[in-house]
Amino acid sequence: MIISSTETVPGREVSEVLGIVRGNVVRARFFGRDIVAGLRTIVGGEVDEYTKLMGESREQAFDRMVADADRLRADAIVNVRFSTAMIMQGASEILAYGTAVRLK
Repeated sequence: MIISSTETVPGREVSEVLGIVRGNVVRARFFGRDIVAGLRTIVGGEVDEYTKLMGESREQAFDRMVADADRLRADAIVNVRFSTAMIMQGASEILAYGTAVRLK
């Protein structure tokens, strides 16, 4: 599966647009991580616990988007984007989305 953040795949022509594909995940913070993160905010610097949580969430949303494209038998996903939204205090949604296409 070719994944691109651009509207096209260089050197290839889109023969069919299959539609929007997406993958999402909603993650909540863990109380134990909050304590460590709270301490880090006092001294400054990167909050590694949340960086790891968000990275894992993006990968899971990405994998779900690719699975959605596989279901449509797509050759590629173009115009891939990520979006984040706070659902409630301490919980966020990560959304990966793009356009599934078939290539010539």
